[in-house]
Amino acid sequence: MRTRTQENIIETLLKFATSITILTTIGIIGVLLYETISFFKEVSIIDFITDKEWTPLFAQKHFGILPLVSGTILTTLIAIAVALPIGLTIAIYLNMYAPKGFRKSFKPMLEVLAAVPTVVYGFFALTVVTPFLQTIYPELSGFNSLSAGIVMGIMIIPFVSSLSEDALYAVPKTLKEASFGMGATRFQTSFKVMVPAASSGIIVSIILAISRAIGETMIVAIAVGQQPRLTFDPTVPIETITAYIVQVSMGDVPHGSLEYRTIFAAGITLFIFTFLLNTVSFWIKKKFHEKYD
Repeated sequence: MRTRTQENIIETLLKFATSITILTTIGIIGVLLYETISFFKEVSIIDFITDKEWTPLFAQKHFGILPLVSGTILTTLIAIAVALPIGLTIAIYLNMYAPKGFRKSFKPMLEVLAAVPTVVYGFFALTVVTPFLQTIYPELSGFNSLSAGIVMGIMIIPFVSSLSEDALYAVPKTLKEASFGMGATRFQTSFKVMVPAASSGIIVSIILAISRAIGETMIVAIAVGQQPRLTFDPTVPIETITAYIVQVSMGDVPHGSLEYRTIFAAGITLFIFTFLLNTVSFWIKKKFHEKYD
């Protein structure tokens, strides 16, 4: 009887914790929707989607989200271009080549990168990476998406490498041993047996890293500038969705004004991006499980 009562208490606490998470999410979505609906009562949603200029804080106001979206996508693509090959290479090395002792000591050290405050990464991009790139490309602007994207890629390497290595480690050892038994080399076993078998976990790690890059705030707020423009040139100043939200939230924009409500419209856009990304990752993971089951 006492055991049953304890189980009921634990079950109630778990339900309460779950309810808090769900209610918090609903609350966030509710606030975003409420303010966004108020915003679209004054601004055409067609203009919001199709206008190529974003100048809500200027005298000549334009509310096209495309410049912020292009800036967000550009920095994310640069970050993934850096993190994916390096992170996947590290994961394969740790799983297939590194001694067990090295793996146990190196992996926690690698994960420390994820614990470094992003503001430190931002100043590193601005004061170290950008000057270094300017020695190679003198015409590079002091604020640009290239250095920010590179540093963001360094920041998300642990997401790709650690989760991918976990996925590789979860592959049954019998597959690896069977490959070696057929005379395959470590390189052949890595890319023809292990990576395909762990592909669902690797893809999930990549999508998680993309979501982290899309939502990054401080690095882009410090290093890319605050000039929203529709371009995919990584050498010029741009602005991302998160950087704009920081700009308005910390500025002198009157609370409740149309200009202030732009951050909620930008926020709902960012939410839609991450929601679609998570949905795609779930669908891909499900498809790969069906393929290899």
